[in-house]
Amino acid sequence: MVIPWIGFPLKSLLDQVQPTTKAKYVQFTALHDPKRFPGQQRNVLQWPYVEGLRLDEAMHPLTILAVGMYGEVLPNQDGAPVRLVVPWKYGFKGIKAIVKIQLVGQQPVSTWTEAGPNEYGFYSNVNPNVDHPRWSQAKERRIGEFLKRPTLMFNGYGDQVASLYPGMDLKKNF
Repeated sequence: MVIPWIGFPLKSLLDQVQPTTKAKYVQFTALHDPKRFPGQQRNVLQWPYVEGLRLDEAMHPLTILAVGMYGEVLPNQDGAPVRLVVPWKYGFKGIKAIVKIQLVGQQPVSTWTEAGPNEYGFYSNVNPNVDHPRWSQAKERRIGEFLKRPTLMFNGYGDQVASLYPGMDLKKNF
């Protein structure tokens, strides 16, 4: 999906709290309210939903905290009041309804990585060369388009973000 998000760089928030050298990762926690979110009544995932980024990924100017989309305030179903947008990563990294942001020294165990470590890696960079165990990720279909197109490395943001992963085996560290 191509969405005109309204928000601000996560870096601007992190700069205000001035992370110490002990902070290596940013951990996000979503609202856990089974009465308002009936899906949380099922034990499909470990609740509350948790996601994480390395600190350098979080500080990248493309990483934003979104508070709106399409010129409007972010609706509840799209993650109000604030959600994470990291455009070079797969969508499940975009945690919704964030209620807590923590700077941590150890890599957080994200919800999907905990649920399916062979299917959902911590980094989750868009990579057409690494198939999900149950489907190919080499092609994608954008909403509103009939035909599939080749998936671009880092969702087309390679010139901006590839430098975050020098020498990293992106098949092993998916």
